Amino acid sequence: MRLGVLVLQTDPWRESVPLWQRLDALGVDTAYVADHLTHPTVAGMWWADPWTTLAAVAGVTQRVRLGTLVASAAVRSPTVLARTAATLQDVSDGRFVLGLGMGVPADVLADRGAAESPAQMFARYRDVVLGVRALWRGEPTHEGRRVSFSGVEPLPHAPGRAAPPLVLAAHGPQGLALVAREGDGWTTYGGPAVPGLDREAYWRVVREQAAAMDAVCERQGRDPSTLQRSVLLGYAGYRPLESVEVFLDEVGRATDAGFDEVAFYWPSGPPGSRFWADDPVVGEAVGRVVDAGERDGSGAAADPGPSAG
Repeated sequence: MRLGVLVLQTDPWRESVPLWQRLDALGVDTAYVADHLTHPTVAGMWWADPWTTLAAVAGVTQRVRLGTLVASAAVRSPTVLARTAATLQDVSDGRFVLGLGMGVPADVLADRGAAESPAQMFARYRDVVLGVRALWRGEPTHEGRRVSFSGVEPLPHAPGRAAPPLVLAAHGPQGLALVAREGDGWTTYGGPAVPGLDREAYWRVVREQAAAMDAVCERQGRDPSTLQRSVLLGYAGYRPLESVEVFLDEVGRATDAGFDEVAFYWPSGPPGSRFWADDPVVGEAVGRVVDAGERDGSGAAADPGPSAG
């Protein structure tokens, strides 16, 4: 099982460097940042730009992959997004992962001062995904339903570089269908209905989504095993890092549900707050999963702990 860590970029850069270097040394596979213009969880706090942050992180790390979880199609154009992602792929020496999602209504308001319906936001998401793919193929022009571009002349990638993996966020039927058609990978946190759910209810939702993803792939003639899958823990009504044993159980459930990566929020905030966890618990939990993967010889934990999946 691969491990991903989502770092909420609320600290000044000079204070963040030791954390990024620690993640590089811990053995986690991917370190992510979030892409929001505004969010209630960071109200009144510093909120660093994710793209600039990742470029800086690439310079102080050597091994860990770097990514967005997830870039917001609501506020990013395909031309800028494709170029920025390709640049990070070059700057990081091929370690970048572009996680991309529809975005949230608050960012639409922050960016344009007017609300959009979920249907409008999804239509833009689809256009951004298709536009990024077209740009990475070297196509200078693309016409979408809501987002189009024309006359893009530079090369799509730095010489010697390939496109980074494109991992798409989705929870409903339209989104899953888009993932099956265009994604190298799929990421889910469970969807907007999961806050407040207990562990059993949360994993029922996630397993149902995974089964739906399989069915969509099969309908579209895609082998479901060709789609990498990541689940982000920490948005439901329980703490996945309450203890080492709880986290190992979470990894076991994710394995049983067919996921390749478990991502979790790096602890932040005061003790008892939403994303807080005890640092020794985090260190031991990560170490147990990494060690299990090394013993298995494949980079995936064969049996990191008990599973009620």
